[in-house]
Amino acid sequence: MCGRLNVINDPLAKWVNDYFGMSFTTESNSDLRPTQEIATISRISESLQQIDTTWGIKPSWSKKLIINAQSETAATKKTFKNAYARNRCMIPCMGWYEWRDEGGERKQRYSFTHADGLPFLMAGIWFQSEGKPQLVTLTTHPNEKCSEIHKRMPVLIMPEDTECWLSFEVESIQPLLLPVENELIRIEKC
Repeated sequence: MCGRLNVINDPLAKWVNDYFGMSFTTESNSDLRPTQEIATISRISESLQQIDTTWGIKPSWSKKLIINAQSETAATKKTFKNAYARNRCMIPCMGWYEWRDEGGERKQRYSFTHADGLPFLMAGIWFQSEGKPQLVTLTTHPNEKCSEIHKRMPVLIMPEDTECWLSFEVESIQPLLLPVENELIRIEKC
């Protein structure tokens, strides 16, 4: 689920800078993958700040890289609980990709973007590490439109819900974990 992101510096950085009144920059990468660097926004010392992270964590007990966590259980699972309570963030991106088996030699790739061409703010949690902080994105059950392609979708934070997502107690953010309306998503074959 959501293992590739579309991050385009222009217009993404300008939109973040204008909307949030903060300094934000990112490298363009239309096929950003786990293990690569990804710019996030978090609340540090009472202000919004950019945190450059590496996408994915590999706990000692895991045989593979963990890139996503289910939002329904992240608050209680030992691996995610502390980061979910203290280190929530948003990942500005222009969209994401999913693949669906349609009976051909290769799976069909689909692009998910905002219907109005605006950036998305994906929900994530970050972890301190010896090097760069590490990131896990959060997923939820899909809206009707997205469910035609995949059984999960990213948790998308509306810009007006930023303060709630980054600052409120865990119990208060549950309504933000629901899928967004169908009308906000544009899906196209790639």
